[in-house]
Amino acid sequence: MNITGNWNYPTSVRFGPGRIRELPEVCKAVAMQRPLLVTDPGLSGLPMIAAARAALKAAGLGDSMFDKVQGNPVARNVEDGLAAFRVGGHDGVIAFGGGSALDAGKVIAFMAGQTRPMWDFEDIGDWWTRADPDGIAPIVAVPTTSGTGSEVGRAGVITDETTHTKKIIFHPKMMPRVAILDPELTIGLPARMTAGVGMDALSHCLEAYCAPGFHPLADGVAVEGIRLVKDFLPRAVKDGSDIEARAMLMAAAAMGATAFQKGLGAMHSLAHPIGAIHGAHHGMTNAVFMPYVLEFNRPAIEARIARLAAYLGMAASFDAFHRWVLDLRAEIGVPHTLVAFGVPLTHVDEIVDMAVVDPTAGSNPVKLTKDAARRIFDAAATGALA
Repeated sequence: MNITGNWNYPTSVRFGPGRIRELPEVCKAVAMQRPLLVTDPGLSGLPMIAAARAALKAAGLGDSMFDKVQGNPVARNVEDGLAAFRVGGHDGVIAFGGGSALDAGKVIAFMAGQTRPMWDFEDIGDWWTRADPDGIAPIVAVPTTSGTGSEVGRAGVITDETTHTKKIIFHPKMMPRVAILDPELTIGLPARMTAGVGMDALSHCLEAYCAPGFHPLADGVAVEGIRLVKDFLPRAVKDGSDIEARAMLMAAAAMGATAFQKGLGAMHSLAHPIGAIHGAHHGMTNAVFMPYVLEFNRPAIEARIARLAAYLGMAASFDAFHRWVLDLRAEIGVPHTLVAFGVPLTHVDEIVDMAVVDPTAGSNPVKLTKDAARRIFDAAATGALA
């Protein structure tokens, strides 16, 4: 048994209702005087953004905004944001929004002082060492959903439009200096979006827990994150104003991203190319694949899942946990198949080819071959479960 590992849990987090009021103080604490607030066009016109910008201005700080970030952000979003950063003479980034805005904002800050192209820093081997760490601008992260956990992560996922491939840009110093986790910012998130991002948090915790390797810290964080999703996601979907449920899901999202430094797996390997090619929501795509990937991985994870089920108060068996996943999906409106989700059954060979070389494929508990990826895809397309 390999008992060697490298573990990282350094993010400073300000958690709780109303903590967004501390944004100007946080910016000053990280020596940020002229921040660029990076968000998306769906948020940029909302009162929460106006209030944040007004607070920054009242504190004598810059309040410039860049909002040209799309869902599943592409290279052009980063390039345009980087141009805005440099033209405006900014000294840091406030990444404010869902996973797309957080990822784009982090990569903009990362690229601020680099001279090499962005793709030279893809998460391959030691490519991150090519970067000039002194050129990375400070980042403050403010999530408004409870899914990706990008606010505590060291990477950003950006789509290469030329190849329709999602790529992970990584550097240890891409991690935000401070994350403000204020559940009040998630009030009003629609039920379907709440379900999708909540299932994304669950997929992060679950795949991290199932990933091979020795990382008991990540395992413990993941297990408790799964419990929080179990207890609070149905409540948040049912009543979006339930602040306790919103807070616990926000914690679970951060826990998932903290845990998945251990690894992810085939849910993400398949969801990434589908998002890149078809623009499907990442969290909901993970949710659709979840029971099929669990079933595929069963030979390698059955005992581990039984222990997890016992912790969650279920019968200590793989079948009990698998049934809970299916019941949860039905309760909160997750489609059972890719067809029901609206994913076209086209480009399948391309999706399979991309899935097996995705950075998350290597930590799937069972080797993800092209044949295996195709079988999982076909099962998720038709709803075939053993």
